[in-house]
Order: sequence, then C-alpha cells, then structure tokens
Amino acid sequence: MQTIFTNNNVKLIEGVLDGKTAKIAIVVSRFNETVTNALLTAALNKFVSMGVDSKNISIVRVPGAFEIPGTARQLINSSEKYDAILTLGAIIRGETSHYDVVVNAVSSGVASLAAQSDVPVVFGVLTTDTVDQAMNRSGLKHGNTGASSAETTIEMINLYKRI
Repeated sequence: MQTIFTNNNVKLIEGVLDGKTAKIAIVVSRFNETVTNALLTAALNKFVSMGVDSKNISIVRVPGAFEIPGTARQLINSSEKYDAILTLGAIIRGETSHYDVVVNAVSSGVASLAAQSDVPVVFGVLTTDTVDQAMNRSGLKHGNTGASSAETTIEMINLYKRI
C-alpha cells in the first residue's frame, strides 16, 4: 500500500482481509448459470482462502438478477444475522431494452440497500454487452468478479466493525 499522507495525527480506518469470524450470505442468480456458477465458485474459494468457515456461508439462489435486491433485503431483515451480503449475477445485453431496465433496477436496488443497511451489501453483478465479456470477467481473461467481490466483502465487514 502506498502512503498518501505522512502526518501521524491522522486517523486511518480501513478493513483487513481476515474472514475468520465472518458470517456471509451470497445471493446468486440462476439466469446465465454458466457465468454465475463460475462467479459463485470463485467467491467461495476466495472466502475459504481468507479464513471464512464454510459453515458460515449461506447461498441463496434466485431465478434472475431482478430478484437479487429484494432477496438481499429479506436476508438483512431476517433473524439470521449476517455480517455481509454478497450479490452475484450476470446481466447480458440482448436485442431489447429489457437489459437496461434490469441493470437499472438491480444496481439501484443493491446500491440503496448498501447505503441504508448496517451491514455491507456488495455488488458482484456483471453487466456486459456480450456473453464473451461475461465469460472473460468470470475467469477466462480478466480475473473473476466473484473472487474480487468476495475480497471486497471481507474488507467491508472489517471496515464496518472499525467505524
């Protein structure tokens, strides 16, 4: 990490990548399942590599990306208390304006939850123009959004605990 300010009187608050005590819910869309399964697998592997006990991970499958925000809200409000909610999906542009409607609804819904919740809600939903772009972002060429979103989830859990 690069030092951006050297005055020792400044208080720096940031999260760490330690998931030993984390309890996480993952909301994942079944639509575009080849892509979403790759995102989910990478997220699970990343969580375990950061110390998250697999018994502290709940996976909730929903039919499509549109159902992600409502389900995440239910998890936030459930009696099962999670340290964070990770959302995973793949919205791929088609020939109609349906793509724009779904992308706007899902991104706005998850952003609203993240802003209003006391637990982190992390956006790991791909929004791509082509299947190739989605495949590339789910592990073929450009890393895996599932893994990077899992890392963000752990960092945000620890950041919220420090604030």
